[in-house]
Amino acid sequence: MLKMPERPKRIVINTGPLISLIAGLGDLTLLEKLYKEVIVPYEVKQEMLSAGKEEFGARVFYNNNWLNKLDTSTSINSFLANSLDKGEASVIQVALDKEINTVCIDETVGRRVARLNNLRVIGSLGIIIFGIKNGEDINLEDVIKNMRENGIWISKNLEKEAKRLVKKI
Repeated sequence: MLKMPERPKRIVINTGPLISLIAGLGDLTLLEKLYKEVIVPYEVKQEMLSAGKEEFGARVFYNNNWLNKLDTSTSINSFLANSLDKGEASVIQVALDKEINTVCIDETVGRRVARLNNLRVIGSLGIIIFGIKNGEDINLEDVIKNMRENGIWISKNLEKEAKRLVKKI
């Protein structure tokens, strides 16, 4: 039997995974079930609400008051600021500043930089798989279909790997 990963208590999350989870599941309750604290850096909060509270995903994000949405901007070190967009850079910086070892980032470069900073990285599909491993009744194929219908790009290779991981459960 597959060994269940230890449930991280805290995670810092980027804009892309928030939108992907909303697109795939319709809400963010899975995050609340899996983590004791989900931290959203100020820069990510601004990105989520930049188009207004009625834009796709923004209302769901805005109404989830259990999310720890930071109210002050992050002082980002120059390497991160020059390597990544503000959202990814702030996620990594907040994780380092608050000594949180897990971040949720979907973009390849952001994931690479997070790993270079000794952070554990999970993406939106990783969250879904983590939820399934922890007993949540989630149909991975439906989630991927919903994500794609809402404009989220998922490669065939990533889809294949996600399905392979779920079959091991």
